[in-house]
Amino acid sequence: MRSRLFLKIYLTLLASLAAVALASAAFVWLGQGEEESSWQSQRARFVAALIPPDMDLQSIEATLERFSRAFDADIAVYDPRGRLIASAGQPLPRDVLERRWRHGRGSFHTMVTELPDGRAVAARMARPFRPSGRNPLTYLALIAGVIGLAAYPVVRHLTSRLERLRRGVDAWGRGDFVARVPADGSDEVAAVAKSFNKAADHVERLIKSNRALLANASHELRSPLARLRMAIDLYEQAPDENRKEEIVRNLAELDTLVEEILLASRLDHVEKLDAPESIDLLALVSEEGARHGVEVVGTPATVIGDARLLGRLVRNLMQNALRHGVPPVTASVQQVDSAVELKIRDQGPGIPDSESVRVFEPFYRPSGRSEATGGWGLGLALVRQIAERHGGAVRYESPSGGGACFVVTLPAHRAARKIN
Repeated sequence: MRSRLFLKIYLTLLASLAAVALASAAFVWLGQGEEESSWQSQRARFVAALIPPDMDLQSIEATLERFSRAFDADIAVYDPRGRLIASAGQPLPRDVLERRWRHGRGSFHTMVTELPDGRAVAARMARPFRPSGRNPLTYLALIAGVIGLAAYPVVRHLTSRLERLRRGVDAWGRGDFVARVPADGSDEVAAVAKSFNKAADHVERLIKSNRALLANASHELRSPLARLRMAIDLYEQAPDENRKEEIVRNLAELDTLVEEILLASRLDHVEKLDAPESIDLLALVSEEGARHGVEVVGTPATVIGDARLLGRLVRNLMQNALRHGVPPVTASVQQVDSAVELKIRDQGPGIPDSESVRVFEPFYRPSGRSEATGGWGLGLALVRQIAERHGGAVRYESPSGGGACFVVTLPAHRAARKIN
């Protein structure tokens, strides 16, 4: 079954060919008229040169005899009044001068040529005496037919690729998020297929990320909820200040976890920052360091970004170092070429090289850690998301003196100089 798009394109092509053929036929017809007129004029001058007005009757008859034998034709010359002057071959019909040019009986053709002095030469021959006997309209029809046949596989190939693209989009729209379309070639159809596959990959990653986030979040939420339920039950049986503090601590943990989940989900769906501004990164890190008791050193460096998100990045790194590392925890800010580097280091056991990349995955739990010990949650995953939204990156390094060091690299902002 042929697609509607194929029929539209192919019928449009055939209609265009038909229009070109008709236009060409009109031009050929007009050109033939002009060619015929020119040919008649040249023919009259030629015959007039062969039979000049001052030629005697005997010479005219001899000339007509030679022409009659050469062209196998019946020829006659008439004066301006239509009276016969001389002839050769069989007698011509009396109304020959009114016919000018026409087909006679059988396969004979009659032609009348008017000379400049008013005389007329009539000839009846078995074959037409014309410059060309080929009909160009036949060639036009043949060319149009060949082009129509040659265009069929080309149009079919193009529309079949569009059909495959449509089927792939339909399958993806029905929920088959792993469906992709062939992207072979380098034309616009291939570009659309590549764009679709790229968008489908991005959506599939988002869906997988959200599913993993929900699955891990539901698992992580069970522990504080269970502790909270137990603490509330114990507090109802025997109110105690320590149990009240436990309830408040579990609520704070739940609140932090829900906030991180919402922030991670929002960062997954934004491509750029809402209202970026110039930020002194050293001042921001120093403020967070004063809150958490972390020593901060370095030089002032300016970056462009969201102060609230960058503050969350620094806070998560410091809290991660204080929770999983060993004091003292230090932070440094320095500008290296066109980038600003933030390093936060602790003196803990560090992270194995095999897990230095996976620690940035949401709710990643290193090997050997029990559920009670806990994993990294969303802290480092948020650090990576925030850094990438600011055009930067984060990595883990193993210092030579031991411990763990996380390095965040952000593009440096260079203010334009004022020209006096």
